[in-house]
Amino acid sequence: MKKINYPLASSTWGNEELQAIQEVVDSRRFTMGEMVQKFEGEFAKQVKSKFAVMVNSGSSANLALLTASKYLKKPVLRPGDEVIVPAVSWSTTFYPIEQIGCTLSFVDVDLKTLNIDPEKIIEAITPKTKAIFVVNLLGNSANWLELKKIAQEYGLVLLEDNCESLGGTFEGKSLGTFGLGGTFSTFFSHHISTMEGGLIATDDEEMYQVLKSVRAHGWTRDLPEVNHVFNKTGDPWDDLFRFVLPGYNLRPLEIEGAIGLQQLVKLPELIVNRRKNAVLFQEIMKEFPDMLIQRQSGESSWFGFSIILRGRLRGKRKLLIRSLEAFGVESRPVVTGNFTRNPVIKHLRHLPIPSLSSADEIHDQALFIGNHHFDLSEEMIYLQKALQNFMLEAKV
Repeated sequence: MKKINYPLASSTWGNEELQAIQEVVDSRRFTMGEMVQKFEGEFAKQVKSKFAVMVNSGSSANLALLTASKYLKKPVLRPGDEVIVPAVSWSTTFYPIEQIGCTLSFVDVDLKTLNIDPEKIIEAITPKTKAIFVVNLLGNSANWLELKKIAQEYGLVLLEDNCESLGGTFEGKSLGTFGLGGTFSTFFSHHISTMEGGLIATDDEEMYQVLKSVRAHGWTRDLPEVNHVFNKTGDPWDDLFRFVLPGYNLRPLEIEGAIGLQQLVKLPELIVNRRKNAVLFQEIMKEFPDMLIQRQSGESSWFGFSIILRGRLRGKRKLLIRSLEAFGVESRPVVTGNFTRNPVIKHLRHLPIPSLSSADEIHDQALFIGNHHFDLSEEMIYLQKALQNFMLEAKV
């Protein structure tokens, strides 16, 4: 196999995480407990949110958030409601909307930022539209100034998928904290890693308590005596096994909570290094004007580096992939490309799909390479040589 000089992802773990794992093993408490609770508290402080709920993945975080929106005393979403989503995102941005009985309304993205286009949102609003599930793609902020204006004018609720963008900010505010709830992922390839894992941040106490119930079977066990979901009786034997919402088992492990605590200590430095690498990447890409890269909105945490082939380079992505591979540079599609072009779309409840020209451009002409928490100066040399080789082979 060809040596990989520049991989898509790498581990952020050190001895601290291994020691944290051993301490949990020694404690013999493996299911969700004190470590998870501590991690939730520290994570909430990190993003400046009142509450955080940890689950077993970022995908589960989206499922829990959408489900909880349905079970608030004044539900945000009901079956049949329409939810506006960007056409470019990971699959589990979309699936929970189908799973709670709502209808997907796909809109196009801004080709420069890769995020949802506010003008297209306005065109998509109907009397049944109740929410916008906003995605901050590849570390980069959506246009929250315009989104908040639209939500206020049309009476829509903002929900936020921030699974790729921990550490990003917009006007000094942490991404993932702009909506009623925002989701995060702590999967291996993300900014911090707990093996598998995800979180939901919210400032709304009722949402927080509904999320805690939905996370664990829909019971009241993890709630205070008096709460927004269903007050306890005061009889511990009964209260441990009272089921009040159609929930799931999305609980994380104690090991993941313990790892998360160590990762949060490292997070500020990890983000600083990713931003330094972005400066290197942007400098190299000045040499290639027909390759469009993501324009920063707010202050990105640079999940990865996207490239869209334009002009005379259109249609030559396979050649670019081969050149990157020859120099040991891993690449992959930009998330899912235009998600509506995936065969699974036939199983999802959605409105007629509008023109998605920018999403199609990303689907057909784009790819992305990884960013990391360490200095990529050497890796950028491989990238630059690969791109120069591609230009020679493309004969343009």
